[in-house]
Amino acid sequence: MSLNSTAFSHPSHFLLIGIPGLEQEQFWIAFPFCIMYGIALLGNISLLLLIRAEPSLHEPMYILLAMLAFTDLVLSTSTLPKMLGIFWLGLTEIGFHSCLAQLFFIHTFSTVESGVLMAMALDRYVAICCPLWHCSLLSVPALGALGSLLLLRGVVLVTPMCLLLYRRHFCQHHVIPHSYCEHMALAKLACGDPRASVIYGLFAAFLVVGTDLALISVSYALILWVVSRLPSRAARHKAFSTCTSHLCVLLAFYVPALFTFLTHRFGQGVPPHLHILVANLYLLVPPTLNPIIYGFKTKKLWDRVL
Repeated sequence: MSLNSTAFSHPSHFLLIGIPGLEQEQFWIAFPFCIMYGIALLGNISLLLLIRAEPSLHEPMYILLAMLAFTDLVLSTSTLPKMLGIFWLGLTEIGFHSCLAQLFFIHTFSTVESGVLMAMALDRYVAICCPLWHCSLLSVPALGALGSLLLLRGVVLVTPMCLLLYRRHFCQHHVIPHSYCEHMALAKLACGDPRASVIYGLFAAFLVVGTDLALISVSYALILWVVSRLPSRAARHKAFSTCTSHLCVLLAFYVPALFTFLTHRFGQGVPPHLHILVANLYLLVPPTLNPIIYGFKTKKLWDRVL
């Protein structure tokens, strides 16, 4: 389409090539991905139904866990069906607007997941360090307002990313060396200087990850300080056990997320297939592991499951 006939030159579609360098192997890679996606769907839907149906689970910790399960469902479903279509059926085409929509959901709900993990760390801090204030500070209406604010934060931060990309010209570049529409992968295809998109992406990522990780670190530092001073060994063990599952979830989310984020900007020496493989696992491993970790580590949940 000529530039005279439209304000912005957009291709009708993009081509997602899957995992660069592993095009022959990705047919078989899709099988464990499909199994993990099935576990993520079963586990997170079961958590949501269980927490909704069981009145004794209508507590701050479990309401936040329900928020995490819903976020995981959106994240995995935004990517895995299309990814499996690429790996198994060769359905590499994705429309321009569908690509922007996928990008919006992935980045918005990644931001929401980071916020929910931060809220869960604060919940553990209040429950262990200020137990008398726990139910009053983290009431159901307060958690509903917090969830709305976290969603609003994601929408407000990610919408400008999509608008900046929408206003760019893409000329003849429409092959994305990725399995899904990711912000930096798309920004690199645009004509001209992508500096505005890159700078804004860095700003949004550092704002979210920096703020959330700082609050999580402070919360757990205070928790460890309080727990280490408890006189009862059984009380210390119970407090540490409660926090262990949350720490596992934090590592499963933030380690691959930071690897993917830093590799896009500074990891020119990282093999493309390794980068894209970790980027895929970043959106699949947390939704798969979260219900398993919480189901086995949280006695009250496990008793209700049984």
